[in-house]
Amino acid sequence: MTTEFSPDALLERLVPFGVVPRYWIAYSGGLDSSVLLESLTAIRARLPGADSHDRLMAVHVDHGLQAASADWAEHCVARCAALNIPLRIERPASSPRTRESLEAWAREVRYAIFRRLLAPGDLLLTAQHRDDQAETLLLALLRGSGPHGLAAMPFSAPLGAGRLVRPLLDVSRRSLADYAHRRGLDWIEDPSNDYTAFDRNYLRHRVLPRLRARWPSADATLARSARHCAEAAELVDQYAARTLIQARGVQPGALSLAALGRLDRPLRKAVVRHWLIERGFRPPDTRHLDRLLDELPAARADANPGVVWKGCEVRRYRGELLAFRPLPPPPASEMHFLWRISGEHGVLELPDGFGRLEWRRHPDADAPDVHSIQARALDTSPPPKGDANVIELQVRFGDFGHSCRAGMNRPHRTLKKLFQESGVPAWLRGHVPLIFQGERLIAIAGVTACHGRRDETGLSFQLLWSGFAWERDWPWLGRLLES
Repeated sequence: MTTEFSPDALLERLVPFGVVPRYWIAYSGGLDSSVLLESLTAIRARLPGADSHDRLMAVHVDHGLQAASADWAEHCVARCAALNIPLRIERPASSPRTRESLEAWAREVRYAIFRRLLAPGDLLLTAQHRDDQAETLLLALLRGSGPHGLAAMPFSAPLGAGRLVRPLLDVSRRSLADYAHRRGLDWIEDPSNDYTAFDRNYLRHRVLPRLRARWPSADATLARSARHCAEAAELVDQYAARTLIQARGVQPGALSLAALGRLDRPLRKAVVRHWLIERGFRPPDTRHLDRLLDELPAARADANPGVVWKGCEVRRYRGELLAFRPLPPPPASEMHFLWRISGEHGVLELPDGFGRLEWRRHPDADAPDVHSIQARALDTSPPPKGDANVIELQVRFGDFGHSCRAGMNRPHRTLKKLFQESGVPAWLRGHVPLIFQGERLIAIAGVTACHGRRDETGLSFQLLWSGFAWERDWPWLGRLLES
């Protein structure tokens, strides 16, 4: 028997969150989100905290995948205006790639927009319901998911600076439809919802009706199973979090292979998944996780094995696992970036993803008055004639056939040795800017300045490398160098 939905029931689910700065309503214009929008309007004055015009905000994502999508956006604008709810229309900046799942792309861009909109303490309310939960669980089963996947959709989860909340998760689709008809609501019917080439639609229209015919309470039973899996997944996470404390490596954010090797394989998998999620990465599927656990520990000591999946790369270095965003290809070694500095301070913007270099005369060095800054990549024009204050440098990548003296009283070392001493892995070295004056190497960005002979008149400077795409994963590379 279907339990009747009411705005009062919705209020009970939201009151425990206390005073919320802003409720964002994910409003597609379909039946489910229309019920959520209308019922939130009915309880607006009773939500914890002082009522205000903009505490309820709706957001409609126009993916542009349907010819009528602009008309749907207009419908949402009109409906929100009638209910006195401010509405944001958002459109993705990207398009689905060739052979990319439209469902996966749409979900990814939609939640990227939601994360961007949420301020600290905000809630994003979505209209997924019990039938959706049953479909999600079946999809996870068919994909061979473990406890986390079978937990399906949580009632509440962190999202950006706020939280995602699904307040209708224990309400059936039929109950929402009954409410919509009683209230005389109008909504959009998306024809793609009937397109059974999509896996979820196939389950919805072809599989679940047969299950319900044999087991009328199938939706409720499947949702209950998802809750049981969520409880089991939570226990696994708690155990993995405690174990991870003992399995951390010496390098910041690293994982010790020796410590992992002492764990039973199921716990080892749980710890690696927890470590990756903690680092902000999507955990790998079973195939990539098995490769990570089998191939990386077994590789030769001088090898540079790695496992890569969408948005993450894991490599072994000095007996530890490191996780980071996949690196862009380094500039070719024959590519030189000319850097002319006039005055006390210069900035060079490097190729996309490689950040910027900042050069400043050392505070203790005699310096002329500040002149205008000139810093350009691949600029072949000659320096201004007669300007003795212009310093001309070159920035190169991967030009390793040089040596460097890391201190006045230290011997010359190969770049390979200096990288090893500084803990820069082999696969990262081609991405590190090398700064030259003429053919003399004067600095390895983020690693060391290179000192000349005592009888040479060298530059006295500070150098900072910042804004590179992997700065979050390798923050120590951005440290200030001084010569």
